[in-house]
Amino acid sequence: MALLQISEPGQTTAPHQRNYAAGIDLGTTNSLVAINRSGQVETLPDNDNNHLLPSVVHYAENDIIVGHAAQNLQAADPLNTLSSVKRIMGRGIEDVKSLGNVLPYEFDGNNDSAVPRIMTRQKSVSAIEVSAEILSVLSNRAEQTMGEALSGVVITVPAYFDDAQRQATRDAAKLADLNVYRLLNEPTAAAVAYGLDQQAEGMIAVYDLGGGTFDISILNLTRGVFEVLATGGNSSLGGDDMDHAIAEWLIEQAEIKAIDAKVIRNLLIASRKAKEDLTQQESTLIDLPQLGFSLTLDRTQFNHLVEDLVNKTLMSCRRALRDAKIEKEEINNVVMVGGSTRVPLVVDQVGKFFNCTPLTDLDPDRVVAIGAALQADVLAGNKPDQELLLLDVLPLSLCIETMGGLSEKIISRNTPIPVARAQEFTTFKDGQTAMAIHVVQGERELVSDCRSLAHFELRGIPPMTAGAARIKVTYQVDADGLMSVMAEELSSGVKADIVIKPSYGLTDGEIETMLRDSMSHAKEDIDARMRAEQQVEAQRVIEAIDSALTKDGHDLLNDNEFKAITVARNELEKVLQSATTEELKVAIKSIEVISEEYVAKRMNASVQKVLSGKNINEVEV
Repeated sequence: MALLQISEPGQTTAPHQRNYAAGIDLGTTNSLVAINRSGQVETLPDNDNNHLLPSVVHYAENDIIVGHAAQNLQAADPLNTLSSVKRIMGRGIEDVKSLGNVLPYEFDGNNDSAVPRIMTRQKSVSAIEVSAEILSVLSNRAEQTMGEALSGVVITVPAYFDDAQRQATRDAAKLADLNVYRLLNEPTAAAVAYGLDQQAEGMIAVYDLGGGTFDISILNLTRGVFEVLATGGNSSLGGDDMDHAIAEWLIEQAEIKAIDAKVIRNLLIASRKAKEDLTQQESTLIDLPQLGFSLTLDRTQFNHLVEDLVNKTLMSCRRALRDAKIEKEEINNVVMVGGSTRVPLVVDQVGKFFNCTPLTDLDPDRVVAIGAALQADVLAGNKPDQELLLLDVLPLSLCIETMGGLSEKIISRNTPIPVARAQEFTTFKDGQTAMAIHVVQGERELVSDCRSLAHFELRGIPPMTAGAARIKVTYQVDADGLMSVMAEELSSGVKADIVIKPSYGLTDGEIETMLRDSMSHAKEDIDARMRAEQQVEAQRVIEAIDSALTKDGHDLLNDNEFKAITVARNELEKVLQSATTEELKVAIKSIEVISEEYVAKRMNASVQKVLSGKNINEVEV
């Protein structure tokens, strides 16, 4: 006889329990939350049926307002109404200066924090705190809809976000009391939302132009597995820049002289409306009676204003294809993501570049949140029979500093993550009991040309002769792109580790500059590395000679021999910093030739010492 499982109304029985999870697109301009309900993924609206939540937070006297109501206060109270803070997520105080008037706020210069803090009437706040307010509203929306607390969320980030920016996003979620299953790259989420994992195998380009960030990702779909072959983009390029281009044109046309935060905000609001109007019509009237003018902007003029911005995105597309080692003719599908892809010029130029018709079937504003919700549902354990394998990649190489200021790559850029790589190193000096570990990020051969991520020390190494110790350094990057480093001396087991949580990220052009410089300076970097390696070798030879001469030089050498080796040693030290690579090789070879007889005498003395007092038959071989 079959037994029926019966539960009280509103309750579920154990076999049908479900973990409620959500996908959140934390955007520069707008944010969304999506859930998988009854097998259907949908973005969730507010009480006024608005799915998009403007990423705007207003700090009133005794309240914090988020979303549309905050957006309506931007013109009247711009200094206390914060938007586009995603642009300064994970950045340092000095970095925000490069943004100019893109963020017309007053920053707190009287705090000790490395994180920029924006002055408001309530208090100074960081981008992390502002983002936490947005995340709280979205998570509350999801919990009210589901009637249950969320077990976790997947939050999307631009593929080009570095360690600091990803960590700042996680910190914002923590402030909002959210359990983050994973940070998912926005382009990868979009591909999942389009169901491309269910289609034929092939190359996919995901072109994601949002309000404040641009990403291009080249994905290879093989048997339902997405592998991101290459990523590119600009973490400070998007629809906001189009608004600023229109605003600057308005200032020039209307000859506006008195410009303050309120004027800028009014101009930006009017510019954004004009941009949106021109996606559907050929011209629009920009009327600003408070500034005393009205102007007509047509699509041709608008295209001229934003053409350079669109071309910048195509330059990133070229670099991504080159990194992926494929031709654009190999791309099967181009997915358009982000509200700014509604601009007709963008769709037209991207179609021409890839020589195919871009996919625009899904709402570009919602597609990323939908993909995140699908992934969240899997990670929550609701689909144990379904595995969604997403292989994202590192945007820049992770390296370690070696002697001579050289950068040794441990994990190369565009390596799929999560990943762990280890490499063994050794000591440079006799009796060395500690080693300084310097973790850097970049593509250049010298540490001075890369970005420093962290310093820590491995102590307690047993004293040994130089080169005898075996120190294993392991770099690990998790699925969120966050990094940890461990160093271990293998004979003793002594360990040290660090989780890298940088307090600020790369500036706008730093990632692009790093990649460009690695190519344009390739030859001189190789030359510099070879010279530095010879300098390290010369220093090692000098220290070995000093140690040997101090120990038994006068016992094994006559005065002339001792003097000849000392002169060669001093000559090498004299030219150590100024000599070319070839001159250093010659100087090192000169010492080796002069010291050959001395080395033979030392070896003979060592053998005699071992055999002293023993019968030759007693010696083990």
